[in-house]
Amino acid sequence: MRKSHPIRRVVLATAATVSGVVLLLSLKPASDPAAAAAAGAAPQPGAAARPSPQGGQRGGAAAGTVTGDAAQTQYGAVQVRLTVANGKITGAEAVQAPKGGVSDQKTALAVPRLNQEAVAAGNADIDAVSGATYTSTGYKKSLQSALDKIKASSPGSGGETGAGSGSSGGSGSSGDSGAARARTVTGRTAQTQYGPVQVRITVSGGRITRAEAVQAPEGGVSGQKTALAVPRLNQEAVAAGNADIDAVSGATYTSTGYKKSLQSALDQAGG
Repeated sequence: MRKSHPIRRVVLATAATVSGVVLLLSLKPASDPAAAAAAGAAPQPGAAARPSPQGGQRGGAAAGTVTGDAAQTQYGAVQVRLTVANGKITGAEAVQAPKGGVSDQKTALAVPRLNQEAVAAGNADIDAVSGATYTSTGYKKSLQSALDKIKASSPGSGGETGAGSGSSGGSGSSGDSGAARARTVTGRTAQTQYGPVQVRITVSGGRITRAEAVQAPEGGVSGQKTALAVPRLNQEAVAAGNADIDAVSGATYTSTGYKKSLQSALDQAGG
């Protein structure tokens, strides 16, 4: 028997190798697009899942309603309800206000303005509405009562009240310690010929940052003089930083009582 020729074996081996390479090349392109398609489809579920964290963030803001104590005035009670969200006043309304006759007209004119000012100011330092002094004074008292309740219910807020002063101690940052030193002090009531005068001040960093009269003579000419004198006395108290302020011309008794109560508040604050 003849043995196979060596050249024939080489030819057969070469043909087998070429066939194998051709087969591999024909299969490879079919598998790559499938892999590419699978790789491209994989990120889609991740992108679709992104909106869910946003939905979780929306549910965080909580709102609460607080009603101040009713403040009695010569023409009826005034009581204020506040809506608070994230530490800010977002709504204010008078749930009680003077009614009947002229009082209805004054209430209709004054209360909407007082509501707007309460939201804008964020505190009880708002201007009285001309022609509605009693309603304005009662509104401010009830508003302050509601604000005090808010502060009392949130001891960690570090507001203006004495809660901050007790915790200022040796904490770290200067900004936090400055906020903690801020507190509100009310002076003793000073009796005058036309009525009591009482001053409340806010002190921060050893300086008066706000002053207001929580009591002042009311009724008739006294009410008019109070409306003119007290805003000026408040401004001078903040500017001077002490009780050495000038009396307002035409309101000597009110000015004298204001200065006495202011000095009392400063003594309590250590200033």
